[in-house]
Amino acid sequence: MSAPARPHAFTRRQWLVLLVLLGAGFLLALDFSILNVALPEIGAGVGLSNADLPWIAAAYALPAAGFTLLFGRLADLLGRRRVFLGGMVLLICASALGGLATTPEVLLTARVLQGLAAAMSTPAALSLLTTEFDEGAARDRVLGFNGAILSGGFTVGALVGGALVSLISWRAAFLINLPVALAILVLTPGLVAASRVPHRPVLDVPGALTVTGGLLAGVYAIIEQDWRWGLAGILLLAAFVVVELRATAPLVPLRILRRPPVRWGNGAGMVTFSMETAAIFLMTIYVQQSIGLSPVITGLVFGIPGLAAVSAGILAGRFLGAFGTRRVLVTGMVVQGVATLPLAFVGTDRTALLLIVPALLVGFFGHVTAIVAYTVAGTSGLPDDQQGLATGLTSMTQQVAITVGIPILGSLAATQATSQSGLRLALVVDAAVVVVGAGLVWHGLRPRTLTTNGPSAPAQPADPYVHVSTEGLS
Repeated sequence: MSAPARPHAFTRRQWLVLLVLLGAGFLLALDFSILNVALPEIGAGVGLSNADLPWIAAAYALPAAGFTLLFGRLADLLGRRRVFLGGMVLLICASALGGLATTPEVLLTARVLQGLAAAMSTPAALSLLTTEFDEGAARDRVLGFNGAILSGGFTVGALVGGALVSLISWRAAFLINLPVALAILVLTPGLVAASRVPHRPVLDVPGALTVTGGLLAGVYAIIEQDWRWGLAGILLLAAFVVVELRATAPLVPLRILRRPPVRWGNGAGMVTFSMETAAIFLMTIYVQQSIGLSPVITGLVFGIPGLAAVSAGILAGRFLGAFGTRRVLVTGMVVQGVATLPLAFVGTDRTALLLIVPALLVGFFGHVTAIVAYTVAGTSGLPDDQQGLATGLTSMTQQVAITVGIPILGSLAATQATSQSGLRLALVVDAAVVVVGAGLVWHGLRPRTLTTNGPSAPAQPADPYVHVSTEGLS
C-alpha cells in the first residue's frame, strides 16, 4: 500500500470551474429527490391519476437513459461547452413549462424535455471536468467532489423537498431550477474554455439511431414489463454492434469496450446504481406504509444518512490514491451489499429505525465510494477526444441503472403475499447481486499478464492493467 497522495492544489479559476460544473450536477440531483417527494401533489395539480404517477418519473428517465450516449459523443464532435450550454437552455425552458403546466400532457412534455436536458448536460459537464483536470490525483479528487455533490443534491432534496412543496407549491420543484440554471449559463462562457472540435465532425447516424432506439425500447420494456419491446431493444442493439463494426467513423469505437476498466467499471456502475436505487425506493414505501412515518420524517430518515454519502465523495479521491481503483471499487460494492442485508429483516414498529438509519448510513458511504471509483475506472487511460464518449457511457450506465432497478426488484417483491415478505426477498436478492457483482469485478479488473517468447517484448505496457511477462526469453 502506498502513502496517500497529497491533495492537489487547485487554482482560483479551477475552483470556479468546479463550482459551475458541479452546480449543474447538484441541480439535477436536487430535482430528482424533490420531485419524488412532490409526486402526489403534482398529480393532483394537473389531474393525473395515481396509477399514472410513475410516468412523471418514466417520462424523464426514458430520454435521459436513451440519449445520454448520443449526446456524450456529440459533445466530442460539436464541442463540450456548446452541448453543455444547450442542455442548460433546454433545462430552463423545460422547468418553466413544468412549473406552469395545468394538464398532464404539458407536464409530461416538460419531463421529457428535462430528461433530454440531463442527457445533454450530464456527460458534457463530466467530460469538461475530466479534460480540465489531469488524470491522476487531481482528477480523482474532482470526481470525488462530483460524487459528494450528487449525494448532497439528493440529501438536500430529501430534507427540504417536503417542506418546500408544503410551504409554497409543487410548482416550486420545477421553478427552483430557473435562477440556478441561469447563473450557470451566464458564468460558464467566461470560465470554461471551448473544446477543440474536429474540422469535419462526422456523426454515425445509423449507429446513433440503433443505439438510441435500442436503449429506449429496452428501458420501456422493463418499465412496462412488455417482452415485445424488450425483443425490439435487443434486435436494435444487436444491429448497433453490426453497424459499429462496419462504420468508418463509429459512434462508439468498440475497442474502447475491450479495456477492462471501461467494461468492468461500467458493469460495476450498473449493479451499484440499480440495486441501491431500488433498495431506497422499496424502503421509502415501506417506512411510510408499514411503519407509518410521515413524508417529513421519511425525508429525515434518508436525508441524514445521506451526509455519510457526501463525506464518502470527499474522501474517495484519497482512498483511490492510497489503495487503487480496483480495491476501492470492490470494497465500496461489498460495503453497500452487506449494509443492505439487515434492511431485509426490519420489523413494522418504529424501533426498526434503530436498524434502518445506521444501515443506510453505512450503505450510502459504500455506495458513493463505489460510484466515484467506477467513474474513475470508466474514464481513465483515454485521450481527451474520447472523454465525451467515456463520460457518456458512465452517465448512460447511471441513467439506465436508476431506471431499471426499481421495476425489477419491485416486481420481485410483488410476488410475495405480504409487503414485509416482499421486501425481505427483494433486499436479500439486492444484497446478493451486489456482493456477487463485486467478486466478478475483482476478477475482471485483475492485472493481466501477456507472455511473449520473442526478443521484441516491449519495455513498458501500453495499458496500466496489463503487465508483460518475458517468461521464456533467453
